[in-house]
Amino acid sequence: MPEKEMPLLDHIEELRQRLIKVFITVGVLSLVFFLFELRFFKTDSISIPYLFPNVYHNIASSLIETLRDQNLPSYVKIIVTSPSDALISEMYISIFLGVLIGMPVIAYEFWAFVSPGLYAKEKMILLKLTVPAVFLFALGCAFGYAFVVPFAFEFLYAYAQNIGIITYITISEFIMFILMFCLAVGITFELPIIMWGVTKIGLVKPESWKKNVRYFIAFSVVYGALITPDGSGVTMWFIALPMIVLYGVGYILAKKTVK
Repeated sequence: MPEKEMPLLDHIEELRQRLIKVFITVGVLSLVFFLFELRFFKTDSISIPYLFPNVYHNIASSLIETLRDQNLPSYVKIIVTSPSDALISEMYISIFLGVLIGMPVIAYEFWAFVSPGLYAKEKMILLKLTVPAVFLFALGCAFGYAFVVPFAFEFLYAYAQNIGIITYITISEFIMFILMFCLAVGITFELPIIMWGVTKIGLVKPESWKKNVRYFIAFSVVYGALITPDGSGVTMWFIALPMIVLYGVGYILAKKTVK
């Protein structure tokens, strides 16, 4: 059963302390990615990585170079339109890496805050959801990065190339395009777990998922239009179609859960 109830102010203070730990963790990691580059000390048989101070060619800038080489067609060039564009983009990447690498601390602080208020059965369900949820989110981000992002760039820029227009993209648009797509697909891949979880605890019956499928299709289209970083009306389907497929998977899981 839940632990002894705490006063509201004590809950707020505990939440504040845990948020401070999370912000410090993410902040320190972000500074590392922004202020250092990764070098390798090579011996006869192995290479030992180490951090070397270099604010101009840091880990974030190296990642941007890798993103460019792996995703942009060769005829598309990245440009900056203001003096701070590159700096701000590297800061975004550093913060993203800080959140990603600091995720174990974030997950621990979240669990430590909510677990005292849960019953044993609720804790067990949450624990069962954690590993699949993390796996599906990572799988969604990887799927978005490996398949959706390169295809979207190639597909959209092909129109400009075929009519002989010189193609550019600003560094901020490039970074946001990739981050938004990967996060959107990662969140989308959580859908079966969410459907299974709310069905498992009895909030929604499996028949309700089947009954409301047409509303979800409409929601998927709207969500895809809002979350994709361009207004072409094409890229939203890269989000909406996987969501509809995953909705079907979630319905199957929910139906089996009840049985």
